[in-house]
Amino acid sequence: MSQPHATRSAIFWLSTRPARFGLGVAGLLVLLGVWALLTQQLQTTTPLAAMMSPGESLAALYRMVTGGELTFDTLASLKRVLVSLVLAIAIGVPIGVMVGLSQTVDASTSYSFQFLRMISPLSWMPIAVMAFGIGDAPIYFLLTITAIWPIILNTAAGVRALDPNWLMLAKSLGANRRETLFRFIAPGILSHVLTGSRVAIGMIWILLIPCEMLGVTSGLGYFILDTRDRLAYSELMAIILVIGALGLVLDASAQGLRKLFVNE
Repeated sequence: MSQPHATRSAIFWLSTRPARFGLGVAGLLVLLGVWALLTQQLQTTTPLAAMMSPGESLAALYRMVTGGELTFDTLASLKRVLVSLVLAIAIGVPIGVMVGLSQTVDASTSYSFQFLRMISPLSWMPIAVMAFGIGDAPIYFLLTITAIWPIILNTAAGVRALDPNWLMLAKSLGANRRETLFRFIAPGILSHVLTGSRVAIGMIWILLIPCEMLGVTSGLGYFILDTRDRLAYSELMAIILVIGALGLVLDASAQGLRKLFVNE
């Protein structure tokens, strides 16, 4: 077999779903090995590190899953993700459409949006607590202002990428603004909106955990504080595993949703 042909065969094999899945699993096993090695090394100076080993953590995770301890907190966290994403889409998509359609709106909001986007959402935490009190409301506020920017930017980019001939066709067919928006613009920007939503989900999930340490009594972030206070480090590591696994599922779901509605 010639070398170019072998190279093409290898590239083709790497592009197949089973190969990518197998390599992904192999990468996770390597990560597991690094984790085991690090905890073993730390045990010489920090005896508590033994509780954070893969064996102890996976055993704790099994007990927590079979015992149903994680159900309530997991559902509380997922609810906050969903509500915040819906709010961000409801606010961000109309703003993105206006920015994409109007050069005046784009120019007048460009600096302001960039300024606000570069402020860490956690910087708003004291203001959120002062304005909304303790509970879910400040969490929704912080997660929504985190998620809104990728949705606005991707929606605006989608509007700018529309073929002007489509908009001219809509006018020539006598479509009013509502019909133009929902029959021509909305289908054309769906791919960009879903891409922005996928980015937004990742940002929400990363910020969710510190936000759930903000005086609430449910959620995975609250569970982490609880395990820390009880010195239950094996359970703490188990929660970290759950957070990573749920993050993978959320991202894969966002990818699947985009493939379902967008044919590219």
